Amino acid sequence: MQGQLERPQNMGFTQMAHVLKKRKDLQIARYEDDLIQIAQLRNAIVHDMISPDFVIAEPNDWVIKKIREIEHELLMPEKLNVRFRKKVMAFEYSTPFSTLLHIIADKGYSQFPIYNKGRFVGLLTTQGIGQWLAKESQKGTVVIDNQQISDIMDMDRKRLSVQFMSGEQFVFQAVKLFQENPRLETILITHNGRPGGDLIGIIRPKDLFVDRTEKK
Repeated sequence: MQGQLERPQNMGFTQMAHVLKKRKDLQIARYEDDLIQIAQLRNAIVHDMISPDFVIAEPNDWVIKKIREIEHELLMPEKLNVRFRKKVMAFEYSTPFSTLLHIIADKGYSQFPIYNKGRFVGLLTTQGIGQWLAKESQKGTVVIDNQQISDIMDMDRKRLSVQFMSGEQFVFQAVKLFQENPRLETILITHNGRPGGDLIGIIRPKDLFVDRTEKK
């Protein structure tokens, strides 16, 4: 924390934690309460000694484990391109709709980044496809031949519920994005964090927030 604040003079540990918790590129806010409690424990051990062979407080295994966990998370936060780097299939705006249906049947994919000559235009989801099929069925027989992705995109209400991040950004920053925006459907990862970059990964909420009952 001193390094992040360029080694401030006359600034206590608790004050540094309060200042740095505002930084979105750090995880101080996540661990602020733990850090302050640990600092209070440290002060009790160092300053509240009753006699040379008796101290008023001492660390237990939980505190030691917590300190090591916080140290690791603050000094070596996991980058997105480490956990989520994978090949991501992107599709051209003019791709035949039937091609997409074959991929859904074969691969089970549910989200499709769509581009128009290198420009990102939105995220097509199976929910959006279902909405389009439902609307078309009201007209009679659904005709799929000659339909393109461009004919389907406007029906997908989630097509713009997407954010781009750089592979050099951190997993905790992706977690924060989903927490702050419950409507966010997907995070797409590129080298530079821009929509025009090559896709190197994809994150959905379920990739970060796993139901513990399901894991059991």
